[in-house]
Amino acid sequence: MNIKMPDFDVKKFVKGAGSTLSRVVQLTEEKLGTSEKTEMDARFEHLSERSDSAKLWTEKIMRDTEAALIPNPANRVEDFIFEKIEKQKPKRLSNLEYLGLDMIEGGGEFGQDGPYGSALIKVGQAEQKLGSCERDFIGSAGMCFIQPLKKFLEGEMKTITKEKGVLESKRLDLDACKNRVRKARSMIGQQAKDGISPEVTLEQAERDLRVAQSEFDRQAEITKLLLEGISTTQATHLRYLHSLVEAQVRYYGQCNKIMSDLQRELVSLGGPQPYVPVSGYEDEDALSERVNNIELGANSGYRRARVLCSYDAKDGTELNLSSNEVIFVCECNPPHSDYMNGKQGLLKGLVPKAFLEMLDDD
Repeated sequence: MNIKMPDFDVKKFVKGAGSTLSRVVQLTEEKLGTSEKTEMDARFEHLSERSDSAKLWTEKIMRDTEAALIPNPANRVEDFIFEKIEKQKPKRLSNLEYLGLDMIEGGGEFGQDGPYGSALIKVGQAEQKLGSCERDFIGSAGMCFIQPLKKFLEGEMKTITKEKGVLESKRLDLDACKNRVRKARSMIGQQAKDGISPEVTLEQAERDLRVAQSEFDRQAEITKLLLEGISTTQATHLRYLHSLVEAQVRYYGQCNKIMSDLQRELVSLGGPQPYVPVSGYEDEDALSERVNNIELGANSGYRRARVLCSYDAKDGTELNLSSNEVIFVCECNPPHSDYMNGKQGLLKGLVPKAFLEMLDDD
């Protein structure tokens, strides 16, 4: 029975081992300061530093974004393993969805006809909606921001790192050849005494030097072209950043709408309405800067008013209004010709007079 042995190029193996040993010797001599080192030009060094900085900060930003989207490190590890094995992330409920489920079940136990039970169910349903929005946001942010950055690191940056490693090997070969040429020239007299032709040894060393110099110059040019391409990636990454911000704006807008609707529903259920300051609505400094120094009239009496048609708030100082909704209003302090202070459940803000019909007399 004939067994075919795999082809094995002994010469190639010996040559590779010799090159590796030569590089190790050259690097050791450079560390000890007994050998000279070929330096790259200032332009190349600048490009190399920018490449290293781009790699460092892209990795940090990507890791921080992943941690912000999925704070639990165990979940991130699980996602990584599933992506490698099954090419997709595992489906799991978020903490908000678990909270919503328990609230809904608890509301059913307490009695959905009672004020507390019905409120628990309403809040639980809202928490589930928030959890669903959160999942969509995590998916969108991953696709529009994290995945492109990861592709950049595993593609362009990985290629640059590889080519820089090849360039370093070529530089070590070049410097080793330079050392051999210097040694060959310094030993011309000794070789003549020993009967060895110095011209042959020197000619071979100089030939190796020319080949090493040519390979080094070619690799340096390839690496430089790749490094110059890094500057163009920032414009691409800027688009990814805009996409992330758009996803966040959409996500927080959805959350704000869900919670605003929930507050209205809780108010409609009746029960106590404790005063809770809401950021963006109760900050008098912000109001004074953004709406002509108008302050909330803390001591003014509120009256009921019906909203004639829906109104979308222009900024955080105003309230969103729905058609036929009944809210409480009072005059601003100082009075304003176009706006009144409005109270919408736990929310307070400015509302336009033109959209209101007063239900209570002064």
